[in-house]
Amino acid sequence: MEKSSEVPAFYRRTVAERRAFVQDWAKLTDEEARTYEFPPGVDPTIIDRMIENVIGVMPLPLGVATNFQINGKDYLIPMAIEEPSVVAAASNAAKVARAAGGFTAETTAPVMIGQVQIMDVPDPEGARHRLLHHRETLLATANAKDPVLVGLGGGAKDLEVRILPSARGTMVVVHLLVDARDAGGMNAVNTMCEALAPELGRLAGGRPVLRIISNLAVHRLARAHAVFPANQLKMGTTTGPKVVDSVLDAYAFAVADPFRCATHNKGIMNGVSAVVVATGNDFRAIEAGAHSYAAWTAGHSGGIRPLTTYEKDPNGNLIGTIEIPVPVGLIGGATAVHPTAKANVKVLGVGSAGELGAVLASVGLAQNFAALRALATEGIQRGHMELHARNLAVSAGARSDEVDRVVERLVRDHQVRFDRAKAILKEIRGKK
Repeated sequence: MEKSSEVPAFYRRTVAERRAFVQDWAKLTDEEARTYEFPPGVDPTIIDRMIENVIGVMPLPLGVATNFQINGKDYLIPMAIEEPSVVAAASNAAKVARAAGGFTAETTAPVMIGQVQIMDVPDPEGARHRLLHHRETLLATANAKDPVLVGLGGGAKDLEVRILPSARGTMVVVHLLVDARDAGGMNAVNTMCEALAPELGRLAGGRPVLRIISNLAVHRLARAHAVFPANQLKMGTTTGPKVVDSVLDAYAFAVADPFRCATHNKGIMNGVSAVVVATGNDFRAIEAGAHSYAAWTAGHSGGIRPLTTYEKDPNGNLIGTIEIPVPVGLIGGATAVHPTAKANVKVLGVGSAGELGAVLASVGLAQNFAALRALATEGIQRGHMELHARNLAVSAGARSDEVDRVVERLVRDHQVRFDRAKAILKEIRGKK
């Protein structure tokens, strides 16, 4: 009988029942099915309420980056990521920056954008003026939907109206600017947009369609700055001044070429997203916003720009800066309910979403500097090689007393591959 993925009322089953169904469907062994079990300290009822059709959890390695000093304050920074060398690289870069005072960071007000799309408007320019004329009334209507946020100093602060040509005709797009305070803002902004949409459509004389938050949070930014002293930058046989020039060459490549820039910015997000995941925030929103910001700030060239900049000061030191959108929160969402995320926020010791944004920018800059330094001197693979070899050894079935021997051979022979790990392990066992 052919299997069917049409499972009536699957969501009504218990976690154990869903897991049993999936095990039978995929013919998983009991050992494979046990990988879905909840670790000690995790409440299954909380996880079951976070998303739909839960069958278990998929843990990520959780590390702690050290050496970070931001605005004169020391931080241990939890990072959840599966990629080797990221935590080590961030820690090392933070140590270099620490020699010159660490990172200086700041954030703008936590203002998010809600969009309401209005179609079939006969007089877009006239509609724009009518909407702006009723600005105060519209803001009051929006704020009535969240008096708690308003009481904390947040809420809807302003309106913008854009006239946007499209393949479906000219659109009138209203931007509602909402100060989300220490929340990510999605629920508050979406609720306000839903409430305003009918009146916006009436005033514009058109048909409201979408009403939703934008992840391109151009008003909610974090900036960080650091000096990386040349005398701290020796890499192998490459001296400090040469490292500085090599990093500047690598940065110029990212400015000039979108193919390189995409990977340059991905390296930044290695650090940023690891902290976002660790704190239970929406890493997809942060990723989308950061990459869109890189394109948006490139102007009308249709290109993309690096989220970081690098320069050389009169003393020959490397100066790094970063500016990224940081629509993160400390209240609501997984941050408020996931026990590990709550513990990580406590370890991080941030008191506001703005402080978390400053940390994200600093980690992103540190991660990017570390990647550029490695790429421009000894190559990225050397830093990854031993850690990747260790993963391969474990995947090949090496026991704890065999891992180091397998890794040593893989690295020595410059053949860091799974098939070689299997062959070396077989050879080691054959000699016993």
